[in-house]
Amino acid sequence: HVKLLLSLTVQRIRLKVCGPLIWLLGSHGQCAGLVNPPGADGRLPNPGSFDGLHRNCKDLFPQQIEGVKLVINKTLSSFFKVSHTFHLSAVAPSSYRFHGEHLQSDTDSKQTDSPMLIGEMDSSGSLNAHSLFHLSEKIRAKAVFQTQQAQFVTWQFETEYRGSDFTAAVTMANPDILRESVIMVAHFLQSVSPQLVLGGELVYHRGRAEEGGILTLAGQYSGPNWVATLNAGKGGAHASYYHRANKQIQVGVEFEVSTRTQETTFSFGYQMELPEAKMVFRGMLDSRCIIGGVLEKRLYPLPATLIMGAFVNHRADKLQVGLGVNVG
Repeated sequence: HVKLLLSLTVQRIRLKVCGPLIWLLGSHGQCAGLVNPPGADGRLPNPGSFDGLHRNCKDLFPQQIEGVKLVINKTLSSFFKVSHTFHLSAVAPSSYRFHGEHLQSDTDSKQTDSPMLIGEMDSSGSLNAHSLFHLSEKIRAKAVFQTQQAQFVTWQFETEYRGSDFTAAVTMANPDILRESVIMVAHFLQSVSPQLVLGGELVYHRGRAEEGGILTLAGQYSGPNWVATLNAGKGGAHASYYHRANKQIQVGVEFEVSTRTQETTFSFGYQMELPEAKMVFRGMLDSRCIIGGVLEKRLYPLPATLIMGAFVNHRADKLQVGLGVNVG
């Protein structure tokens, strides 16, 4: 029961919180499928964040879309951006989302303008807020708050330290003094060589009636144009392989095993870029008999992008089609 609760909680935090914020912390040494050479002083590169280990492969898979979506982006100043999202769906209720970003120049970070405050609210009144602070060149702090209408769902605090060849992070999620419950997550990654990265993740949960932890070990090996990554622990295993065939074509394979659900899934994804046509196509196929693809077309000279996608679930006999336009 403890393993089930921990697995569900960690997955929810990663999908709803970490996923949208992966790019905030940056790869910091994780190039797209390329080995990072040692620095001029012979030091090993920083391995990046633990959540970004499988990023190269995951970025190739298309994001499932359904219905009609219109996104309007507007840059109000050099440090403030907003966006409006209108979504019409036949599966879920239609919705509207307002998104705002406050950017602050940070000369200590590797990015010229690092997002510092991000907020998003939808038409149901749910709020998703994030704040990122560069305390120093190597220390970063992040806070995340999520509400479901009038109820707090998630509050999370994270501190990360990036050394020259390692990354260490500690996260505290949903602390509750009255219920005596808390979730603690510790990450550590170490560059053993320019090609090899080793590390692990420890998740600890404490409640009134239960207490437990899950340890996961991770490793990543990079070649000139490919990256192989493996996570393994009591909860299961996750392996991915990314390969850049050329400047236009990238492919990736994922293999996941869950001891909780006793399921094994296999996924294949690819990305094809056509710079002259200003088009990007992403496709996928998995062992659950799901086939899908998303096409993005830049409508030059207009500041807009047309997005078309379709996903077919042959096992459930379902079809989802989506159309979207990004302006700005």
